[in-house]
Amino acid sequence: MSAPAGIPVLSLSDFDGRRGGFTDGIGSAWREFGFVGVRDHGVSTETIAAAEEAFQAFFDLPEAVKQRYRLPGAGGARGYTGFGVEQARDHNRPDLKEFWHVGREIEGQNPFPDVLLPNLWPDELTEFRSAALALYRALDALGARLLAAVALDLELPQDWFADKVDFGNSILRPIHYPPIEKAPEGAVRAARHEDINLITLLLGSKQQGLEILTHDGRWVPVTTLPGTIIVNVGDMLQRLTNHVYASTTHRVVNPPGAAALTSRYSIPFFVHPNPDFLIKTLPQCVAPDRPNRYPEPITAHAYLLERLREIGLL
Repeated sequence: MSAPAGIPVLSLSDFDGRRGGFTDGIGSAWREFGFVGVRDHGVSTETIAAAEEAFQAFFDLPEAVKQRYRLPGAGGARGYTGFGVEQARDHNRPDLKEFWHVGREIEGQNPFPDVLLPNLWPDELTEFRSAALALYRALDALGARLLAAVALDLELPQDWFADKVDFGNSILRPIHYPPIEKAPEGAVRAARHEDINLITLLLGSKQQGLEILTHDGRWVPVTTLPGTIIVNVGDMLQRLTNHVYASTTHRVVNPPGAAALTSRYSIPFFVHPNPDFLIKTLPQCVAPDRPNRYPEPITAHAYLLERLREIGLL
């Protein structure tokens, strides 16, 4: 992890299901930075490499082919979202990126058929589906384990999140930032924003560009060490914890010089609660010096729809 950001890097092998150094470490990192690096996470390099290869092969397809996998009216919930569609809610230029969404595969009866939509799969790439689902399942399991540690830090039972994310609308989002020959004025690869969901697991790009905004107003770069996954707090968890955990503003800037002519790829996994989960401030996160910022609870799906409208996907 890059020294300028000072983000701690923790080993998941130190977490044994009880409160201890790992739970204290992730809690303090999220109170201070909203970001933490996790190594020894159990997601194999082979699983990651196979998914990266499949995703890059998709983004290399002709634009007309990619557009066949756009799902109109669904807010980009599944399949392809083209270049220059999504924009940060406080920015007036679309981001310079395209992406694909993989959602949860449901075995048996789907309790939320209007939300947990079927996945789309590109017919042109035979290995895409298996590679994407293998990575989805590995990151979904990792997210559940991290939430168990978070629960303990919040003085909740270890399994508190388990039945609140088992049908979560979690999303695997491979992103392609194409080469920049001449960007529209004010347009960047990803303008300053916060994530919507509970937590995000980011398979770091091999290219620079990710920056986080510190408490004192400085933008500092974050790069990953090999084998490290960056995990950050989303707005839903910030709201649930009454800002005990910080959903930190971050962005992906346009690189200078010749680096701008190179594609950048990254793969975030957005861990969402079940659509009917009520985001209601945890009582232990309210105190006389920390009044409840959110006296009116909201369901996870209603909150998601609000934010999708703000960023131009609905």
